[in-house]
Amino acid sequence: MSVKYKLEIFEGPLDLLLHLIDKNEIDIHDIPIAQITEQYMEYVQTMQQLELEVTSEFLVMAATLLSIKSKLLLPKPPKIELEGFEEDEIDPREELVMKLIEYRKYKSMAEQLREMEVARSLIYSREPQDLSPFLPETTDNPLKGVHLADLMLAFQRTLKRLTSRNRVARIRRDEISVKDRITEIVRLLEASREPVLFSSLFAGDRVREEMVVTFLAILELMKMKQINCQQSGLFDDIMIQYKGEGVGNEISADEINY
Repeated sequence: MSVKYKLEIFEGPLDLLLHLIDKNEIDIHDIPIAQITEQYMEYVQTMQQLELEVTSEFLVMAATLLSIKSKLLLPKPPKIELEGFEEDEIDPREELVMKLIEYRKYKSMAEQLREMEVARSLIYSREPQDLSPFLPETTDNPLKGVHLADLMLAFQRTLKRLTSRNRVARIRRDEISVKDRITEIVRLLEASREPVLFSSLFAGDRVREEMVVTFLAILELMKMKQINCQQSGLFDDIMIQYKGEGVGNEISADEINY
């Protein structure tokens, strides 16, 4: 007559002890060491009889259980009673109980993560699609690639070239407004089929006041989105191109009165 053994797979000695405690419906805080040790040793012996690999962890736990069992069987030493002092009894099972409670906590967390993994494996995500056709249409930025700092640097370079010239200061009473300069720049851009260099607007024998007014006029045209400013590279001259929409009716004395 053959005897068949069906052994469950345990991850370690603590896993086996928890199995025995749950199987016998034992309170983990009050473990009958004699009963658990006997069942544990039977399991280890069965593994050895079936020529299964018994790791050192199972043997160490067997020795620990036998040590705890022997401590519980030995007579307890007499209590030493001192006035105002009460000696607490040390339970040899306490350390093992704490390890089992900690192991049960992590084992429960592992089972929850495994259930979440199984539930997530049943979900199939859709492949990402190109949603660019559904994006709202945006107009090209007329100031793409050009920042206010770039215009300021170009204006400073122009002023620097102007101040480096040896010229005699002269007094001029003629004044030009920003609005008039805008009109002049628009006419210049309309007459030119190609983009106009930023530096060309400051060329010629111009005084500082005219250059300032020219710079303000360019800023106003950028504000009204009448020109596009582009710079192909760092420190390159800025190219100004007219959009061809006309500014005659849009410029009023209330908006630009300086």
